[in-house]
Amino acid sequence: MKLTEDPHRRQNALTKEWILVSPHRATRPWQGEVASLPTAAEPRYDPSCYLCPGNARAGGIRNPVYTSTFVFDNDFAALKAQTARDRLDVENMGLLVAEGEPGICRVICFSPRHDLTLATMDVEMIRPVVKMWIEQFRELGDREEINHVQIFENRGAMMGASNPHPHCQIWATASIPEAPAKELASQQAYMKAHDRCLLCDYVKLEQDQRLRMVCQNDGFVVLVPFWAIWPFEVLVCSRRHLESLSQFSAQEVESFSAILKQVTSTYDHVFNVPFPYSMGFHQSPTDGRDHPECHFHAHFYPPLLRSATIRKFMVGFEMLGTPQRDITAEIAAERLRELARR
Repeated sequence: MKLTEDPHRRQNALTKEWILVSPHRATRPWQGEVASLPTAAEPRYDPSCYLCPGNARAGGIRNPVYTSTFVFDNDFAALKAQTARDRLDVENMGLLVAEGEPGICRVICFSPRHDLTLATMDVEMIRPVVKMWIEQFRELGDREEINHVQIFENRGAMMGASNPHPHCQIWATASIPEAPAKELASQQAYMKAHDRCLLCDYVKLEQDQRLRMVCQNDGFVVLVPFWAIWPFEVLVCSRRHLESLSQFSAQEVESFSAILKQVTSTYDHVFNVPFPYSMGFHQSPTDGRDHPECHFHAHFYPPLLRSATIRKFMVGFEMLGTPQRDITAEIAAERLRELARR
């Protein structure tokens, strides 16, 4: 079997799920049409923005005139801290089952400036954001009812972001959500079988092969995972075995800030537009137990495929069967690697 020519399946080592790859449908090294999408420049301050300093939010609460990062409880939270963890199983048949899910939802504004993004912020401006993530992970994770802290950012209207002001969300839950739970199970199984960390071994293998590496610095590596589904999906892994944000050293805060800047600014060069994506961190649960199998990493899932306006959709066989891609992870990594060197 030739990975560059033959249709084949690739397994996601973190979830044990499969993806169909059809490289014969994209034999040229790069098929992307570099088409720019006209975008209006955002102002430094928008009086109608509910995230800008001093403005009233949608729920009526007025923001302070903040000068750096700013965190608040989401006014329209998807979770409620006071929800009881009751379980419902209609007629005890295991068919109509529901459980109460207590939790906390927060919003973090990266900057008081309305016109910035991680891609356009200086590393010095990203550093307080990383420190805020660490503080929030520790604070929320220390709560007895919270077992998982999910930090994520949706960038761009295409990804459902309702406001262009630079911000992210935190959903802290009593249960461990589906995606991290699958990864946790795989990491636990690998640790049990090999007495080593799955992602430590995987990163070393990728560094040896060099086919899917994008960029790296002293603290973190960026690569297109072998099993990537989205066209320009990347995985950011810590070089040192870290279970969570709470274990970051001062140097790793600096390195992570720099790698986030490099990844997001590289994305903006793919089609010469602000690149949409969903990004989030997977790390150890906050259930009070040790998790030596967990390795801190970030997923970037961008939807754009061949231009600034053409996105990948999960339809047909991908919804009913298995996710599929034509442009291989290796070709996508080569493209991103070239742009990251600029």
